[in-house]
Amino acid sequence: MRKGFKAIALMLVIMMFAALAAACSNDGGKNKVSVGIVLPTKDEPRWVQDETRFKDALKGTKYTTEILFSQGSSAKEKENVETLINKGIDVLIICPQDGAAAASAVEAAKKEKITVIAYDRLITGTDAVDYYVTFDSNDVGAKQAQYLVDHAKGSGEPLYLYAGAASDNNAFLFFEGAWKVLQPKIADGTFKIANSSEAEALKGKAELSRDEQAKIIGQVTTNWDANEAKNKAQTHLTAASADLKGDVAILAPNDGTARSIADVFASDSAIKSYVVTGQDAEKASVQYVINGAQSMTVFKDVRTLVTDAMGIAIAVLDGKTPETNGSYDNGKKEVQAKKTDVIVVDKDNVKSELIDSGYYPASDFKGL
Repeated sequence: MRKGFKAIALMLVIMMFAALAAACSNDGGKNKVSVGIVLPTKDEPRWVQDETRFKDALKGTKYTTEILFSQGSSAKEKENVETLINKGIDVLIICPQDGAAAASAVEAAKKEKITVIAYDRLITGTDAVDYYVTFDSNDVGAKQAQYLVDHAKGSGEPLYLYAGAASDNNAFLFFEGAWKVLQPKIADGTFKIANSSEAEALKGKAELSRDEQAKIIGQVTTNWDANEAKNKAQTHLTAASADLKGDVAILAPNDGTARSIADVFASDSAIKSYVVTGQDAEKASVQYVINGAQSMTVFKDVRTLVTDAMGIAIAVLDGKTPETNGSYDNGKKEVQAKKTDVIVVDKDNVKSELIDSGYYPASDFKGL
């Protein structure tokens, strides 16, 4: 009898341990995240839209994702990456707040054999980046500049230069693309630089070194901040002589800064007209374009960018080799890249590119 009881008791213990092990295993499966995503901030519409699109991109697959926001802090960004590493991610998609500062965060991921995909902004100075998904940033700047050239009025037109953050490698790529188009037109007298002594000193150089670009960007940076852009534009117009007003051209790096800068220039009675660039096709700027308050925006269809990033992630998870179509030197290695084309949008094609394509509903705008 005792033997029978012992056998039953032993069997019960084994069953209990098996149930516990299964429960732990199931919990682990639930908690494990396949793709960890770190985005810069929830305070800009672009990144909130990306959050939704990333979630949608994994629907119907067996993989899971968790998306964290760094809120403009490289320290928070690193903390987010560590959180995702602890959740057992296999792939990290990260849009760095600061391309250089993010190196240590992705190196921690790489130590755990996690595939790292830099999203929209390149992470520099490390070999811990596997892939880079981006719009052609040089082309963005070139298209902005070409729009200014195409809409120049006569010769000697004042040209106001603005740039993104010096901590963002993309700001250099945008500016590099713009300078290649603008410099010949500065040299031939079509434009005269209105607000940068550094750019004026280098106006004879078609190719600028990184340090030379940094000198100009340091002088005209907006730090991607609308208020900083507004204050800088006000300072420049206050200091500008009469010959630096009238009909003007403005290289604004993105939509948020473009709207702020446009508002400042529109309020100066000595400005007869202005042409101002932008990028991202933010809803507020699309309305500005429709109203004629912002001249153009470079449309970067983030639906495609998200699809490309998730395509690489899923290929990696499935054990396949992702497709790429270029590479970028990040100072430590040539990072294999998937580049997506960009589109210039102004009043003439805003409906066909942004409404008819299904990117935005017509009901979001007035005066279409």
